[in-house]
Amino acid sequence: MKETFRTHFPLAILAGLCISIGCTVYMRVGGVAGAVLFAFGLTTVVYYGLKLYTGTAGFIRRSGDWGMLLIVLLGNIVGCLFTSLALRYAHPDLVDSASAILSARLAKGPLACFLLAVGCGFIMTTAVQFARQGKMLPLLLGVPVFILCGFAHSIADAFYFLTAPWSQVFRWSVLLVYVAEVLGNFVGCNLYRWVKPREVQA
Repeated sequence: MKETFRTHFPLAILAGLCISIGCTVYMRVGGVAGAVLFAFGLTTVVYYGLKLYTGTAGFIRRSGDWGMLLIVLLGNIVGCLFTSLALRYAHPDLVDSASAILSARLAKGPLACFLLAVGCGFIMTTAVQFARQGKMLPLLLGVPVFILCGFAHSIADAFYFLTAPWSQVFRWSVLLVYVAEVLGNFVGCNLYRWVKPREVQA
């Protein structure tokens, strides 16, 4: 486990930073253009072989990888935290935008956010599957598709939530929504493995 932490945690932190860059451009640009530009974050993660929760959850083994997945998730959140602290200072206008996103998630509640996260997880694993075969177009399309669908990405939301006002963040309701998103992403990432017969899986 110590070796896994040493090798995976730094890569997970950097992946969180990359996704945070995508979140930042989306909040500053918005709309379809912002959703398309967000894809830079995920393509960077794939290109450098970084460790992202939604790019890992759909490929873990049934035994032995759970600790690694938790390390990746924590590293992603730490990367988002570092970036949010920097941007709260450098771009204080982002705080209001992040607050609006967090308020919208809270208004939907844990169950709705879980379901929205399932959709995102399925899209992300599909996009990464194609990228592993050298096909980048689905990766570039997958990000704006999940954003424009209003689906929930747990690592992106980690950045949004941590960038919102602290008084809004430290609530049990926020934790419940976030845990629901993490679980929903995991379910979505593994849908293809649970539905597709093992013998015909790639």
